[in-house]
Amino acid sequence: MTSRRHVHTRSIRVDAYARGDGLWDLEARLVDTKAGDFKLATDVRKAGDAVHDMTLRVTIDTQLSIVDAHAQSLAVPYPGHCDTIGPAYRQLIGLNLLRDFHRGVRKALGGTHGCTHLTELAAVLPTAAVQAFSGEVYGTRDSEQGERSEQSKPFQIDRCHALRSDGAVVAKFYPHWSTAAAGHDTEENAAG
Repeated sequence: MTSRRHVHTRSIRVDAYARGDGLWDLEARLVDTKAGDFKLATDVRKAGDAVHDMTLRVTIDTQLSIVDAHAQSLAVPYPGHCDTIGPAYRQLIGLNLLRDFHRGVRKALGGTHGCTHLTELAAVLPTAAVQAFSGEVYGTRDSEQGERSEQSKPFQIDRCHALRSDGAVVAKFYPHWSTAAAGHDTEENAAG
């Protein structure tokens, strides 16, 4: 293996919380650190100290609509400037995480209307919400008992290549929702 030197770490973490009022909080955090001392125009960040440390919290309902939003920049390269954009992220209120969310974020907060890093953090919220809702808000398995007509289609079907309604995974684990021909299992579908 070719030698290499660690230079930079970007950590992104999203924690999801089910609230007592039926809403959900998604708390996302982005932290950039350097492996060595890093000279900025404003100061020098020591190795391991955050160059960026930013949080974005959205409160959503079970339809994935944002009802509240709060952004905060705890460490930035240009203090007094970068860290003043937080209130702009209230523009996320009213957006839905699964319906044109990325387009809405770009329109409201793209370019100089937002912070590159906070906007990037917003981009991970839809899939984090879906994962949080899995097993809590959305059922994850086809019922062994019920008939197809008595249930709604499991949320995850047709949302990725492995869970295509005509694929092997759906045929095996969600047979009521499978559109695959009986006994037809291509190598492509089996690899899913």
